[in-house]
Amino acid sequence: MARQIPIERIRNIGIMAHIDAGKTTTSERILFYTGVNYKVGEVHDGTATMDWMAQEQERGITITSAATTCGWREHRIHLIDTPGHVDFTAEVERSLRVLDGAVAVFCAVGGVEPQSETVWRQADKYRVPRIAFVNKMDRVGADFERVCDGMRERLATRPVALHLPIVTDGPAAEFRGVVDLVAQRAILWPDDEAGSAYVETEIPASLVAAAATARDRIIEAASDVDERLLAAYVAGRPITPDELRAALRRGTIALRFTPVLCGSASRNRGISTLLDAVVDYLPSPVDVPAVRGVAPDGGAAVECPPRDEEPFAALVFKIMTDPFVGHLAFLRVYSGRASVGAMVWNATRGTRERLGRLLKMHANKREEIAEVGAGDIAAVVGLRGAATGDTITDERHPVLLEAMEFPEPVLRLAVEPRTRADQEKLGSALGKLVREDPTLRLQTDPDTGQTLLAGMGELHLEIIVDRLRREHGVEANVGTPHVAYRETITGSAEAEGRYVRQSGGRGQYGHVKLRIAPAADGTGLVFENALVGGVVPREFVPAIRAGVEEVLDAGVLAGYPLRDIRVELYDGSYHDVDSSEIAFKIAAAMAVRDACRSAGLTLLEPLMRLEVSVPEEYTGDVIGDLNGRRGRVQNFEARPGVQVIQAVAPLAALFGYATELRSITQGRGTYSMHFGRYEEVPKPIREDVVARVSGALRR
Repeated sequence: MARQIPIERIRNIGIMAHIDAGKTTTSERILFYTGVNYKVGEVHDGTATMDWMAQEQERGITITSAATTCGWREHRIHLIDTPGHVDFTAEVERSLRVLDGAVAVFCAVGGVEPQSETVWRQADKYRVPRIAFVNKMDRVGADFERVCDGMRERLATRPVALHLPIVTDGPAAEFRGVVDLVAQRAILWPDDEAGSAYVETEIPASLVAAAATARDRIIEAASDVDERLLAAYVAGRPITPDELRAALRRGTIALRFTPVLCGSASRNRGISTLLDAVVDYLPSPVDVPAVRGVAPDGGAAVECPPRDEEPFAALVFKIMTDPFVGHLAFLRVYSGRASVGAMVWNATRGTRERLGRLLKMHANKREEIAEVGAGDIAAVVGLRGAATGDTITDERHPVLLEAMEFPEPVLRLAVEPRTRADQEKLGSALGKLVREDPTLRLQTDPDTGQTLLAGMGELHLEIIVDRLRREHGVEANVGTPHVAYRETITGSAEAEGRYVRQSGGRGQYGHVKLRIAPAADGTGLVFENALVGGVVPREFVPAIRAGVEEVLDAGVLAGYPLRDIRVELYDGSYHDVDSSEIAFKIAAAMAVRDACRSAGLTLLEPLMRLEVSVPEEYTGDVIGDLNGRRGRVQNFEARPGVQVIQAVAPLAALFGYATELRSITQGRGTYSMHFGRYEEVPKPIREDVVARVSGALRR
């Protein structure tokens, strides 16, 4: 089947930002302008297409990334609206992994906020070209230049303003339009809210000089990637808008700078110019480097060019359970094409599966399609064995694409079924939710037998428990959230583990010697096999590693996972008859447990980055409260009407902070929080945590 849209006219983009910057409102306007929706959905009314979950509509926030498809100027745009709340950062991570470009939305008043930095770093990690949209220009205190300065200082990018805001004079200054610096024209919107009609006119006389200066800055940035443009500028030859757009496109895709536009999504101002910028400056699948993977057998590098005639290769980036069609797997196709009913190979799991149905998604609605090709994003029914990060390929040309990495949970709570009937459903429901959300962890406490659910924050776990009840009909008793501490070692040590049992017949014999030492932050377990001379047969090494991992996952000091440790297996012995995998696994567990105790153990706690916005008169009280929570103030920033306090504080001391902040500031203070790093727990608090855990186990 011939392509309806050439791959050069496909844009795979995401909308990313801090919470409340206006991502979903912007997405809703894009759907309206592109004709997908005939009516504008509003977040505050609970009618937003992209916020389709009941929890999203009730809270007015985005919880899960929603995908849709729309068209603009004969281009097809696959759009993913991502969450802004830090608890759902995994949704941003897996979306950026498969996107070619992104629109970063900033609040014109709030500027570059903490989660803006987080999602920007995630986009840097995957080298995703971006354009920026400064939203809410109609609000009091809006400052386009300050947002650009914040991008330069806090995001280490080079913002290139393509718009100059047109604001009326006087005390009631109003955002009326923009100067399009590339086309050298003014765009004015009417006073009403419709905003779909605008007037193009000459640049106001009061802004001609400023517009000329701003356009020179654009040409200067574009000249860095186009020498012909520089030569024309130096020679005094007029530079056409098309020449300038072509150079800006190359620079954006090369991550040399970030084009910045502005508008007000809620008032329908600037959406059409944003869509034009998506088409003009963000890459198609053929404009970015071809994704590379490795052959599953030998590890040789394999390239997946974005062409339909190449072998099929796609990445599963999201799993969703749909009440009507069942298990849905979202795919980004990197090369080749596949039709309904085709047999494909899951290279990650080594299994063969059939593509049951192919769906083009519009949030939680769907449209059946016959096939998918290179550059497409679609959902598949039938991949029952697939999980997030799996590679789906042609069986004759298997390739493994780089899987996604997700942050470790920082909070956990106990979940118990209320009735015997709920007990039967709880395990199945939790299994489905964990499969959908890679930042959820499910484990059973070996001492108490409780089911423990770990997640990214209080809101994350609250949503999961609510989904258990609404979507799966499971009523559960939920414990108080507890910090997910980590354990680590403070020094190096050696230990020997010997497991010998003889009770008639064949016995058990396992003997290992291990060295342990601290590893770099974030490395988890580094296991090295330094055996020489066959003192332990090679087939027992996986069992030894499994014994080490089992102890590290269960913890040694207080039952929390032990991370960032290097384990070297350097000696041991075996018995020709009595040695077995289980014997070596037990011996390794004994050795690593003894070595950890000898090396010295400590607890690590999650340290959160806070940005607290308060009226100036409450600044002292808020700082005093933060100090009492073991917080450390790092910076102050004056913004219109408020002081912004940037601080770090341990998560364990921040439970109930929202209520306390409202009380201190008479409801006028707000804050945002996201994970910073793990840090060692002070000794008195560590001893208290260990004693509390030990006391709970004794009871």
